[in-house]
Order: sequence, then structure tokens, then C-alpha cells
Amino acid sequence: MNRECAVQFLIEELYEVNKLKIEIPEEYNRKRNLLRSLMNITSPIQLSKEFYRVQDELLTAELNDKIITHVDEIDTKFGEKILLWKGDITTLAVDAIVNAANSKLLGCFIPMHKCIDNAIHSASGMQLRNECYKIMESQGYDEHTGEAKITKGFNLPAKYVIHTVGPIITDKVTAFQEWQLASCYESCLESAKEIEDLKTIAFCCISTGEFCFPKKRAAEIAVRTVLNYLERKPHNLEKVVFNVFSEEDLNVYKNLFSKIEKNKKDY
Repeated sequence: MNRECAVQFLIEELYEVNKLKIEIPEEYNRKRNLLRSLMNITSPIQLSKEFYRVQDELLTAELNDKIITHVDEIDTKFGEKILLWKGDITTLAVDAIVNAANSKLLGCFIPMHKCIDNAIHSASGMQLRNECYKIMESQGYDEHTGEAKITKGFNLPAKYVIHTVGPIITDKVTAFQEWQLASCYESCLESAKEIEDLKTIAFCCISTGEFCFPKKRAAEIAVRTVLNYLERKPHNLEKVVFNVFSEEDLNVYKNLFSKIEKNKKDY
């Protein structure tokens, strides 16, 4: 099935599920955006086997069009285990990537939203929302800030996704919110220990986007927490990647690592 037919098929099934009767656009890019929007708004539900087969083929074909970065190809290194990489985390081939989730842990329901939660769920496929739903249904309450859960990666290059809920900043950052952010990083590292063969993990900049945590302070907390964890606790990790998406974030981390090199005794 070619891509246009695949997108048409997937839209039609999601239209039926969501009881929609909106006209489907003719132009492919608009049609593809409509499919992503429908995936974003669709509640956890078991779809047909054919839906998942066609969706997986489409997402795999789209992934093959992109440049996939393997962890061994990252050349910005700080010590033996810490790497820094700027790019789209959904194209990073590591054992696990970290998703900055909301407390429902079901992904972003806003169509085409630019948050990392939306990007990861859109690239992974509908199975990810369903697996998150099973976890949350079993738990019986919203995920607490600073905690984490691990799922499969499905159609991502990463084998697993670790979902964590960062603090939301509406005013001045409090000491408790700093502790919560540190807890996100430690909880993700603890979740990684659940999978024996999980050796590489990539962190996004938790809470610095939609949740408005100041970038510089968030980076300081992230790096200090990870370095302390790797030094003091048993783990199987061989590489930890700090993934950034903007040039501003890249410079924040580069400056921080330069500072660490000059003042190692403080970290």
C-alpha cells in the first residue's frame, strides 16, 4: 500500500472511531497532518489489526526517510559516560528516551502540538497511548510529579520510553520544585534498572518547555543529579545523553560542562 492510500485508510478508521464526518483534504501533507491530529485526539482504544499493520508500515517508512543518529555516533562527550546531542529525540537510536509527560501519562491530546510528548507519541504510534493507559488504569491515580514509568518504544528507534512528570512553574522556582525536578531524573534512572539490557538513555530537557522551568537552573539540576547517581548507585548504564533541541539549550549545557571541568570538586 502506498503512503497516500495508507494515510487515507488510517484516517477513515479514526473517523469512524471518533464519529467524525469532516472532509478529507486532497493534498498529501494536509492529509498527513490530519492523520497526526486524529492520532492526537483519539482516546486509548483497541483498533483493528489492519490499522496497526498499516500505521507501523507508514511510520517505519517515514523514519527511514530521516537521518537516524546512533548513540555511538555522538561526538560531543564529557567523560566516559556523558554525551550531549542536539536534534530530534524521536530519531535517536538509544535503548531508552525520556518523555516529559503530563500527569495523565497518556500523551498530548492537542492536535499537532509542538511539545515533546506529542512528538514522541505521534512517532511511536497509537500503541504507546494504549500501553500508558493500561499502566495508569492499573495504578488508579494520576502520576505524581517527579515519578516515572517505562514503556516500549514501538515505532521509535529507541527500544523504550521513560515517561516522567516534571514540575510546572508559574512563579519563582521553589526549593521543593527543584527537588521534584531532580526526582524526575533519578526516577528515570531507577526505571532504567528495570530492564537488564538497557545500557543507554537520552534525557530531554524536562520541564523547560511548556512547564517553564528556567533552562540554566534545570540543566544544573539535571547534570548534578545524573552525575551523582552514576557515581553513588549501582547501574548498568554505559552512556547517558543530554538531548537538546535548540541552540540556546545547547549553549547552556556546553557552558555548564565547561564550568564543571574547571570546578570538578563542586560536582
